[in-house]
Amino acid sequence: MSASATADSSSSSTKGRIRYAPADPTLPKPWRGLVDSSSGYLYFWNPETNVTQYEKPLPSAPPPMPQREDSPSPATKDSENYDGDRLQESNAASLDCYQNQEPGPEKVDDEPPYMRISQVNQDAGVGLSAEAYRRRHEITVIGANVPIPYITFESTGFPSEILREINQAGFSAPTPIQAQSWPIALQNRDIVAVAKTGSGKTLGYLIPGFIHLKRLSKDARMGPTVLVLSPTRELATQIHEEATKFGKSSRILCACLYGGAPKGPQLRDIDRGVHVVVATPGRLNDILEMKRLNLDQVSYLVLDEADRMLDMGFEPQIRKIVKEIPPTRQTLMYTATWPKEVRKIASDLLVKPVQVNIGSIDELVANKAITQHVEVISHMQKRRRLEQILLSNGPSKYIVFCSTKRMCDQLAGYLDGPFGACAIHGDKSQMERDRVLSDFRSGKSPILVATDVAARGLDIKDIRC
Repeated sequence: MSASATADSSSSSTKGRIRYAPADPTLPKPWRGLVDSSSGYLYFWNPETNVTQYEKPLPSAPPPMPQREDSPSPATKDSENYDGDRLQESNAASLDCYQNQEPGPEKVDDEPPYMRISQVNQDAGVGLSAEAYRRRHEITVIGANVPIPYITFESTGFPSEILREINQAGFSAPTPIQAQSWPIALQNRDIVAVAKTGSGKTLGYLIPGFIHLKRLSKDARMGPTVLVLSPTRELATQIHEEATKFGKSSRILCACLYGGAPKGPQLRDIDRGVHVVVATPGRLNDILEMKRLNLDQVSYLVLDEADRMLDMGFEPQIRKIVKEIPPTRQTLMYTATWPKEVRKIASDLLVKPVQVNIGSIDELVANKAITQHVEVISHMQKRRRLEQILLSNGPSKYIVFCSTKRMCDQLAGYLDGPFGACAIHGDKSQMERDRVLSDFRSGKSPILVATDVAARGLDIKDIRC
């Protein structure tokens, strides 16, 4: 699909979302600032060259061509008074000013400015600074000839049906891990991606997997082409839901294999034909031993939350599964941490991978989006202090982690009466675990007491504490 066609297909969802930032006298002619109100990103657009970029343009840019009559009036700037520090300050000030003012009466073309952003030539790097984007999002890449990130969905060149699914989901721009890992994966290269939970890793590997599938067009009745390994049942079912949702319009058949549930329905899903299998290592090995699944067609392998799988002792099972997959495959490993155990298995299973890191990997660091308070108190004070925290923060959703299954059940029983709580841990049946998560998501049970089975990858909104 051409850029203009893609622009037309998404105009209804973007109109009004991208607006002009207030006039900035430090911008060189004819550049204008644009703000995406859904993401808060500040862009810079040159109406003469139709170039859009994240990095603020310098005043030493070549003189612009004469302005078109239908172009918006550009801001002005005296290049002789340029000061680098003031540029950054005015950039932040412009965004702050925009976010705190009512939309002005300024009238421009019927076509939203965002349509111009979608027409940036990513392949040539026109108007984009890959290094500036990487610096902004703390992205580091290790490898040869790493392609530039995809900053907009339209610049990816994804099939129209996939872009339509993304549009309907309401996403405004790729997350950093998606932006950088997509162009690498589409080159059929192996990837090690190190990024925190909740950074958009799932679509980071699913969408290139879908395109890989469409390119090969293999018979689903002969076995899957894409295999995703996950450490827990909850994460596996969540990945499966995303794969089903975003693969629906492409007619991609998905199956989810996990323990703690009857094999019958899972086997029926396999028997009808499947393109994508999402599985926990234990259940997948059980089904392989039954000779009910063939992995000879798998050419796209994903290890999601690899560090967690190794922590849970799945390494022998993972290696056993990999032996059933042809060596001429593409392998992607997504992990939140980068310990030596993960480095070892990556060196064994991947071939000349490109490594993409979001943030620091040299040491474990706290998520900057979360405020953490550490209180050292006696064992006898814990329940009283927990009650104070729950009461002081008011009605909302809370997760309380326990180190043992026994304590998890005891604490949930204690909190259930006054607050409404439920427990989840590895000894619960899959049906009960599904019910507990459903009650927590809906708010029926606002407190989830859990072991580390809920520590990774679960997508639950509106958690206060």
